[in-house]
Amino acid sequence: MKKNKKIVLAYSGGLDTSIILKWLQENYDSEVIAYTADIGQEMDQKKIVKNAKKLGVKKIIINNLKNTFVKEYVFPMIRGHAIYEGVYLLGTSIARPLIAKDQIKVAKKFKAFAVSHGSTGKGNDQVRFELGYHYFGPKIKVIAPWRIWKLKSRTDLINYAKKHNIPIPKDKKGAPPFSVDDNLFHTSTEGKVLENPKNSAPEFIFQRTTSPEKAPNKPTYVSIGFKNSDPVSINGKKLNPEKLLEKLNQIGGKNGVGRVDLVENRFIGIKSRGVYETPGGTLLLIAHRAMESVTLDKDTMHKKDSIMPRYAELIYNGYWFSKERFKLQKIVDLKKNKVNGSVKLKLYKGNVIIQSRMTKSSAYSMKKVSFEENKTFNKSNVERFIKFHKKKIK
Repeated sequence: MKKNKKIVLAYSGGLDTSIILKWLQENYDSEVIAYTADIGQEMDQKKIVKNAKKLGVKKIIINNLKNTFVKEYVFPMIRGHAIYEGVYLLGTSIARPLIAKDQIKVAKKFKAFAVSHGSTGKGNDQVRFELGYHYFGPKIKVIAPWRIWKLKSRTDLINYAKKHNIPIPKDKKGAPPFSVDDNLFHTSTEGKVLENPKNSAPEFIFQRTTSPEKAPNKPTYVSIGFKNSDPVSINGKKLNPEKLLEKLNQIGGKNGVGRVDLVENRFIGIKSRGVYETPGGTLLLIAHRAMESVTLDKDTMHKKDSIMPRYAELIYNGYWFSKERFKLQKIVDLKKNKVNGSVKLKLYKGNVIIQSRMTKSSAYSMKKVSFEENKTFNKSNVERFIKFHKKKIK
């Protein structure tokens, strides 16, 4: 292999990606560039830099993508009301396309011949990353260590780390750890006791939500303002996308909102059980649907509902950059300019209750819906309407 070859590794600074970094150095005659995307996950930048430098890395890149993540990925998904298999708000799924896009951008900047990731061979993320890599850099090689190396167990990884003087946190020496993924939109926890679906999720695994039992005994009220179908304010105060989601996470999490325990069908064909926390996203989804209910016409809303399962599945499977997802997004956003106003929510011990919807839209007519007699709705037409539909059921 030619000298000065480069590989860009998606690097978290933790044990697994540090082992991967060393393994890449050993098995490829190449410089490894450590790349980290900051999308709001819990991270220690000093630790990332320190650990990478210990392994001889010269280029360490940490890109702040939080605002882009929320504005260009989370918000479009909220507009589509995307929920996978009835409960999952797709917090991990929506983050991978952005990371892949930016990683390829870095690879092109430094003329790297390959990119690498730390996704395991059983998960969905390997697919999501690699579909993104292919879309933006089809000629760039993908190295997936978990699918090709000879390290088969946790013991193998620990022994490899010891051999190469890679620091091993105390909690990583024994049983396999919980698999945790977090970003500004959500936190997911899998593995250990959760692998058996008969086991209840222990309270200590929850990281951003208070249990409903310990949530405040008084309700919290929050008003979310929308413009062109995107959230723009909280309680009348305008915030950028990143800060808005951060604030809603705090409000929702404090009130026990956004917990989901599910067994999902992975794209690769196996079932897995996980616990997800999406407090701010849950508030946004409920508020956005309430806002649309008074601003959009019936046909538009029902069309969106009909495509949502497929739209959500595309995101889950890693097809964010596919022609089909782009096509469905156009349907989702067809009349987004009409979705303006604010929704007030009441939060109480894990529950989210709609209090009011405020809008200048004329889609909802108080005159037509009123039980008082009025001349704005001709009830005599209803008889003809029913007769027409009687013919269709024969």
